[in-house]
Amino acid sequence: MTSKAIQARQAAAIPQFTSKDYSSFFLAGALCCTVTHGAMTPVDVVKTRIQIDPAYKKLNMLTGTRYVIATEGPRALLTGFGPTAVGYLIQGGAKFAGYEYWKKKAVESIGGQEEAVKYRTAIYLGSASIAEFFADILLTPLEATRIRLVSDRTYATGLVTGFTRLAREGGMSELYAGFVPILCKQIPYAIGQFTVNEFCHEIAFRSMSEETRRTLSSANKFTIQLGSGIIAGFAAAILSHPADTLLSQINKGHGPKGSMPHRLAVLAREAGFRGLFAGLGPRMIMTAGLVSGQFVLYGAIKEALGAPPGMEIHRDTSAVA
Repeated sequence: MTSKAIQARQAAAIPQFTSKDYSSFFLAGALCCTVTHGAMTPVDVVKTRIQIDPAYKKLNMLTGTRYVIATEGPRALLTGFGPTAVGYLIQGGAKFAGYEYWKKKAVESIGGQEEAVKYRTAIYLGSASIAEFFADILLTPLEATRIRLVSDRTYATGLVTGFTRLAREGGMSELYAGFVPILCKQIPYAIGQFTVNEFCHEIAFRSMSEETRRTLSSANKFTIQLGSGIIAGFAAAILSHPADTLLSQINKGHGPKGSMPHRLAVLAREAGFRGLFAGLGPRMIMTAGLVSGQFVLYGAIKEALGAPPGMEIHRDTSAVA
């Protein structure tokens, strides 16, 4: 086969996504993230309290939940639901659609799917990082509002009043005070989420024939998506947890004055290794549920919308899945 024929075959194998396809990717990502993050609000409330409230330092997920209910009532477990739902609606759409977009662009720049297999790890890492960077520009102000609401029960009554007060009193500098630490948190999170999920699928599919893959039952597809998502969720939680702890401290107003790297360094030294990983257990449970739920819902919503499958560049496979 001539080089021109090989290039033509590789170019034909690259899906040509339309603006409608990317809109479907955005909507599916937005819905799967806002549903899962919204559902996890009670877990996130307790996890954040464990990270930043001295009264919760020695509590675990179960005892922390009981303490919140006993001292503040059941409704306190939904503190921050508004900014969580809205923030991850926007962020989730941008992240998932962005990942599909940048992965395709990377494959095109390399020359096709067959050549891209050699560089698939770099493609996954780069696509996830770039997509997350732009998504975090949208997420950061709402995440700052959420953490203020959770950490200070008297700060505001909800999303609109909390966001308005934060913008009025602190301006853009306060709304984006956590941008650098949120990048440090969310980019490792996205890398764990997408890269580990891709490799889990590759391992699962590698043992199957092409015919078996094409005829997989819905139950088998669900099992692969769920299992891959749980493993990816554990990886995402571990990689991003130190920055998640620092982000909570920054948005609480802790730390010295000065540049963001200086503030992060001081807070990290004060927290120590154990402090940086405080609340990791609850967050691993939360993140495993989040990531696995997101991938299952993302696939189901895309299918319901009639969206095409994403691009696959797994080793020993050449199909789009």
